[in-house]
Amino acid sequence: MPKRHHGNGRCPLSTGSTPRGDDDADGWDDVTLDEDFIRDAEVAEPAARTRMLTARWRRGAPEPQPWRADEPPAGWFWSKRRKRRRRR
Repeated sequence: MPKRHHGNGRCPLSTGSTPRGDDDADGWDDVTLDEDFIRDAEVAEPAARTRMLTARWRRGAPEPQPWRADEPPAGWFWSKRRKRRRRR
């Protein structure tokens, strides 16, 4: 993998506010944080909504519900108010 540092040991995006010497080198200097690295990372904890639904469903599974209702709510489409607008 190509290195993303210049020959002087500094990152090209560095602000230079923190001086870096050879004695300050750590294990992250040679790591390339690319898409493969990110996608291979394991998820440490589930999202808050996932935890909430898991806890709720432990007590009892939800009743199955249709994705969309077969019929609109009563009076929604053919209401008197809409009827008056159509006649104009």
